[in-house]
Amino acid sequence: MMQVRVQNVAFDFAQEAKNFASSVQDCGALVTFTGIVRNNDAGDLLALEIEHYPVMTQSALENIAGQAMEKWSLVDCLIIHRFGRLALGEPIMMVATAAPHRAAAFASADFMMDYLKSRAPFWKKEVTDAGAEWVAAKDSDEQALSRW
Repeated sequence: MMQVRVQNVAFDFAQEAKNFASSVQDCGALVTFTGIVRNNDAGDLLALEIEHYPVMTQSALENIAGQAMEKWSLVDCLIIHRFGRLALGEPIMMVATAAPHRAAAFASADFMMDYLKSRAPFWKKEVTDAGAEWVAAKDSDEQALSRW
C-alpha cells in the first residue's frame, strides 16, 4: 500500500505518524520526516507560496513513492505535500516509510526527500515586505540525487 496526498490544508504530523504506524503490520522500522517552512537567508520571509499542476504533481509523487516501495521492499510509504500560502513554522511536507529493517526505512525516506526537493513539480515563491521572488533550484539539491 502507498499513500500520496497533495493538499492545501495543514496536517498534524503527530496524528499522521500515529495513523501511519497503526496501519502497517509486519515491519521492524518506521521512519518519518516533516519539512517545515524556515526563514530565508535574509531573515525577512513572511510566507512561502507553493504552486503546482495537480495531475502532474500527483503522478510524479506516486512515481517517486512507487520507486521507493519497489527498491527497498517497503511495507508502506506515505507522502504528504502542501501547496498554497504557508507561514513560517508550518509543515510543508511529510514522508513516512515502513520496512522490515531500519536501513531500508531510512534510505527510502532519504531517497524520497531528495527527489521531492529537486524533481517534484512544485514552484516556490518567497514573499517578503519587498515583494515576491521565485526560489531557484540549488546545485546542492541536484548533487544529492547522484547517490541514488
